[in-house]
Order: sequence, then structure tokens, then C-alpha cells
Amino acid sequence: MTEDRGSEGQLESKLDANGTRFTANRAALLALLTAMREQEAVIRRGGGAKAVEAQHAKGRLTVRERLALLLDEGTELLELGLWAAHGMYEEFGGAPGAGVVTGLGRVSGRLCMIVANDATVKAGAFFPMTAKKVLRAQTIALENRIPTLYLVDSAGVFLPLQEDVFPDQDDFGRVFRNNAVMSALGVPQITAIMGMCVAGGAYLPVMTDTVLMTEGSGLFLAGPSLVQAAIGQKSDPEELGGAAMHAEISGTVDFKEKDDAGCIGRLRSLVGMLGQRQHTDGRASRDAHLSAMKPREDGAPGVMAGHGEVFSRVAFDAVRDAPRYAIEELYGLMDPDPAKAATNMYDMREVIARLVDRSHFDEYKADFGRTVLCGYARIGGRAVGIVANQKMHQQQTVAMGPQAGSKRTEFGGVIYTESAQKAARFIMDCNQSLVPLIFLHDVNGFMVGKDAEWSGIIRAGAKMVSAVSTSVVPKITIIVGGSFGAGHYAMCGKAYDPRFIFAWPTARYAVMSGASAANTLVEVRVKQMERSGKTLSEDEKKAIYKKLWDEIKATYDAQADPRYGAARMWVDAIIDPAKTREVLMTALEACALNPEVPRFNPGVLQT
Repeated sequence: MTEDRGSEGQLESKLDANGTRFTANRAALLALLTAMREQEAVIRRGGGAKAVEAQHAKGRLTVRERLALLLDEGTELLELGLWAAHGMYEEFGGAPGAGVVTGLGRVSGRLCMIVANDATVKAGAFFPMTAKKVLRAQTIALENRIPTLYLVDSAGVFLPLQEDVFPDQDDFGRVFRNNAVMSALGVPQITAIMGMCVAGGAYLPVMTDTVLMTEGSGLFLAGPSLVQAAIGQKSDPEELGGAAMHAEISGTVDFKEKDDAGCIGRLRSLVGMLGQRQHTDGRASRDAHLSAMKPREDGAPGVMAGHGEVFSRVAFDAVRDAPRYAIEELYGLMDPDPAKAATNMYDMREVIARLVDRSHFDEYKADFGRTVLCGYARIGGRAVGIVANQKMHQQQTVAMGPQAGSKRTEFGGVIYTESAQKAARFIMDCNQSLVPLIFLHDVNGFMVGKDAEWSGIIRAGAKMVSAVSTSVVPKITIIVGGSFGAGHYAMCGKAYDPRFIFAWPTARYAVMSGASAANTLVEVRVKQMERSGKTLSEDEKKAIYKKLWDEIKATYDAQADPRYGAARMWVDAIIDPAKTREVLMTALEACALNPEVPRFNPGVLQT
């Protein structure tokens, strides 16, 4: 990958920021963002004003107040899973944010994963989605070797839903298993108990490296009422499992603190003393010589000397290396209305030009397989390989099949045989060169039909999916627009272990679009009726279409909305398009914390 920052590889924007379409798109997306921010503000209020009052009455801070003290001044939490459980558990009064806050934040200068119970939501009890959210945070911390801080204030399992929280492989108990595995891998974990820590949840703090506890908090396998019911013993909560008892008698906690503020101050001090574990495994050392290179004599940024990272990183200046175009212009790129998705044709290079350093993009095989863009760039000085769906229709010479040698128009957002072949090879190249991958989704799926089948679309698609599956470098996925069908898989969907997966408010995430699903399912329904012996007139068919089409489309559109997916933790966060570069820089920094890169072994590829 070239370090030359001249005109070669320089992206030129053709986005008309004064055009009618741009203006309309911008207004529609800003309206959608405003509505979503209002919903997010409600989620962040947790259990509401009365619950906040109750928390303060106990002499405790709310989870958001604790985070404000914990994070370095002037920094923000990259919150993950904010929408978890949105619209779920309504029969129990809801569970905003699944009753826990997770995210990446800077504490005493260190990037940390933070897992903090929200005691204003059902006393911080664990719903099924709470466990899923905490497990996702731990998975991210494990994969990237991120120091993890737990702020515990939880009543334990939400008993009415215990069967969905307690027993399975990806349920509550997996949290403690992860604690042990993280410790074995040398990932620092510190717990601050600032409230209740009951039943199975009592294991979490003790499974971590260091435990802090405030006066007035409780840590016990069974609370006073359960102890009395089980063995007839009457105990005061403080005597049974208070901070003084655990500090002086059981010796379970390492630091006893007076209150939340003092506890968080101690926590920040401890994080500031964490060392940096150096890489010792020779498997990834083939690129280690880069760390010793000096900046180039011509003044261009060279590789950072002594940074100790496996992945290439150059000296970075936020002003000098900023993209040449305003990232806020992405607001006018597409119409967020799902009904207008088919008309959202745009050049994905416009997105890339606003994300990468100096808008510099070394495009790979630019004239081949044009409905997928591949290329090298830097974001925040860190090298990345980008795989992105091109939404503009493309003219391509047909290489194989019944139309070989002729010209055809390839539809934007569709993966053709040549595009899949190119992407598979590029992904393999990035693994060979230890370059992290970023996937930008706006994909309808793979091309279908006789021409596609003759050209080997299944074979090429399998090759791309295999390359994604066996990839060992960090992968980050951003769903910009549609992410449908097998295209979602090939572009590193959730099942393919991206380190992070983000979505814009314009994202659509389903097996197919609402309109396509409605057309397909209504047609199936009509044919079922005809096969059963019923003769339908054209008017009856139209009536069936009218009755069912809107209903089916509405259901699919609702399920494809990014808020629906985020509620179920299919995406880590819905992000403002204008913050995409900022989010990527944080995510790439997190990925670089883990220097262990397994040997790349792509296995058997279809040829």
C-alpha cells in the first residue's frame, strides 16, 4: 500500500450539496435523527424520575452520574447496545437499555470497556436481553483485549423470566465463564460494587481481578429474606454481606469505600496504574519490523516508531490528515424512506472520501467487478482495507455465460460473479498483509438468473463467504443502507464475527426488503389457494393482494428497521452518519489492543 499522498488515489467528490435531491434527503434524514435522538433520551432516563429519587434516597448515584465521574473530562462514552430491549418486555413495564449501560470509554487515559448496571430499571435485574448485552460487551473486550470495568448495582436474575436467563450456553452463567477466560488471557477486570450484588450475580465481582465496594452495598449469595426462608437464620443485611464484613471478616473485597464518588476516584486511580502487556507470540511478528521504521525524510508520515502494534499505523495529525470533504454532507446522500430505497443510487466513493485520511483511497481492481469497491486507506493513521457495495449502475463486459463478450448494465447494490471474486481475493490479500477490514453495506444480494448461474455466481459467492469466514484480521461492519439476504453474510454480517457492527439510521436489515417479501408471500398464498382447488377470478386475486400486501410489507419494514435489530443486539449501535469516522477511529484503536493474530488458513476455496 502506497504512502504517497499526491493526486494518485485521491478521491474527488461530485456530490452536489446544493441540489434539490440532496436538500430533500438531508431534511428527511435530519428529521429521522431528531426523532431517534428523542427516543434515545427517553431510554437514557432509565426507570424514570421516581426511580432516580429512590436511588438518591439510598445515597447512591444513578448509572449516568457514575459514568460522568468515571470518564476522563472532555471525553464521551461510545455507547454500545443503547437500544437493547427496545419495545420488549412491555408486560413487565419495559426494560430501557436492558437495564445496563455498556460501551467504550477513556478512563485515566486508557480505553476501557465499561459494563454498568442501571438500578433504576427493575433494580438492575437481568432480563434475557441484559445477559445478551453484557455478553456482547465481554466478547468485544475478549476479542480486542480491552481492560473491562464493571459498576455493579443489580438484584440478579429477573425471576419471572428466569428460564430465559439462567440455563443456556449464552445466558447469565456465561458472564462468569467469560470473567475467568478474560483473566486467563491477561485482560484486566476491575469491579466496583455500589449497590446490591445478589445471588448468582455475586460471583461476577469475585471472578474479576480487583473488587471495590461502597458502604451500604450488599454482596451475598442469598439476601436476608431468602436466608431466613432457607435455613431459619435471621441476619441484618450489613452483617450478612455488607462492605465492612467483606473488608474485615471474609476478606472478599480489596477496597472499602465511603461512597460512590470515592469509589470511582479509587477506580480511576487503579486504571491509571495498569501496565501494557507486550506481544510475545511469534505468529504475528512477521510485520513487527514496521514498528522500528522512522518518519520519511520527505516529511510524509512514516510508520510510528515503537508503537508496538501489529497493524500498520503512521503518525497522524487531526487537521492535516482530515478528509477533504465535510462528513456532514453524508446527510444528503440518500432518502431514509424505505419506500425510496430503490431510487437511492449514489457513488459509495462519496462515503469513503469522507471517512478516510486525506480522502486518499488506493482502489483495488477498480475496473473489474465494479459493483463492489475494494481498496486500501488509512483512518486515524491506521491502515484499513475497505470492502463496499457500489450503488451506481455499472457497465461491464460479460466474461462468461451465454452473453460472454457483450456489454451489460450491472445494478448497483447487487453482487455479481466478478465482484464476489474480486472481494474474495482482496479479503485474502488483507489477511496476508495484516490489514484490518471495514465493510460498508448497501447490498440487495447476489445476482440471480441464467446468466448469473452460468457464470458461476454460487461458486464465486461461496468463495467470498469463505474468505470472510476464515479472515483473521479485525473486521468492522457498518450498515449504511440495505443489508439483505446472502449479501449480508458475504459483507461480514453478525454471524461472521465482526469485532464491531454499526448501523446508520438509514439501514435496512432483513432477508429481503418489505416490498419484495410482500410480492413473494402474496404470490405464494395465491398459488396455495389455487392448488387446493379454488378457482380465483382476477378481481378476487386483486382483493387478496390488496388485503395482504400492505400487512406483510408493514411487518417486514418494521423488522428491517435498525431500531428493531438494535433492540435484539444484532447491531452494536445506531450511529449518526456524521460520527462514522470518529466511531471507526475508536473501534480501530480498540482492535489494535489485541496483537494476537492467528495464522491465516483459508481452507478449500471453490475455483
